[in-house]
Amino acid sequence: MPISDWPAAERPREKLLALGPAALSEAELLAIFLRTGVDGKTAVDLARDLLARFEGLRGLLSADRTSFCACRGLGPAKYAQLQALLEISRRHFAEKLQRANGLTSPRATREFLLARLRDLAHEVFCCLFLDNRNRVIHFEELFKGTIDGTSVYPREVVKHALARNAAAVIFAHNHPSGVAEPSQADECITQRLKDALALVDIRVLDHLVVGDGVCVSFAERGLI
Repeated sequence: MPISDWPAAERPREKLLALGPAALSEAELLAIFLRTGVDGKTAVDLARDLLARFEGLRGLLSADRTSFCACRGLGPAKYAQLQALLEISRRHFAEKLQRANGLTSPRATREFLLARLRDLAHEVFCCLFLDNRNRVIHFEELFKGTIDGTSVYPREVVKHALARNAAAVIFAHNHPSGVAEPSQADECITQRLKDALALVDIRVLDHLVVGDGVCVSFAERGLI
């Protein structure tokens, strides 16, 4: 039976408008994005199949283009739409963080960094540039590497911090392995960056390592 023949209260779009998005299941939310199903399957049925195939919403949203487009009912257009939605979500989160009065909530910072970095297949080194009241001026991905690591250059970090007129910084990078435990190399580069930025009176407040659903703070470990 097509979704248009379902009772209004059970149709995903009407249900969302009446009760809000939190009332919908993941399959129902995905069905609204898909809009249509395939022969013999409604959009909700297709959504359930996709969630099972990719072992959940996270697996689907982080799927590469080849895997995504290989699924029946999907394709390059849907992949482009999904990537656009994901980037809009990331930028909304970043804008929300930048509008805050100050980084009074470590939890908000962790949530932002997890959303931004957790599912990347390669290592990325990032920086939150802050003013003298610890308000976010800008978030920037400074260096990209492979799954084995990335090269971080203190001179470039100092140059970017000065260009942003930053008074303080928070570093972050991800471990694609999912293990957020800082390595000896992480500790070494953090100290080098701290020493370089101290020469221009810019404070390093923290360095967060992002793993699979967790962030490890250098400041909390006493490593800053």
